[in-house]
Amino acid sequence: MPVSRPAAQWPRRRRTAVTAPHWQRLFPLAELAAGRMRAAPVAGGEILVCHTAEGLYALENSCTHACTRLDEGRLRGTRLSCPLHAAVFDVASGRALAGPATAALRTFPVRVVDGTVEVATGAGG
Repeated sequence: MPVSRPAAQWPRRRRTAVTAPHWQRLFPLAELAAGRMRAAPVAGGEILVCHTAEGLYALENSCTHACTRLDEGRLRGTRLSCPLHAAVFDVASGRALAGPATAALRTFPVRVVDGTVEVATGAGG
């Protein structure tokens, strides 16, 4: 038989606001040729935008193994190599493909609006 409780005894649900991502304009797409990558300052850090034959990808610009700037590494297709210890990451997923890095890179949604590359940096207003 179901238990009946007064409304005051039911646990309260937390209300969470759903907000749209904050899109930040970075640079004109024309400044980033296919097969190249470019770092851009975003919200106190840096995001690396990679332009591959498969499309644009945005990820954090710091190796998860040694905190080295990845824009100084090498981009081959969708594989990004760290310049310090040659860790390899998949730019589409951020996943570490070859060590010494084992942790994935953080990735960000990226789009092009009116010829300008934009990246979503989280909830905004």
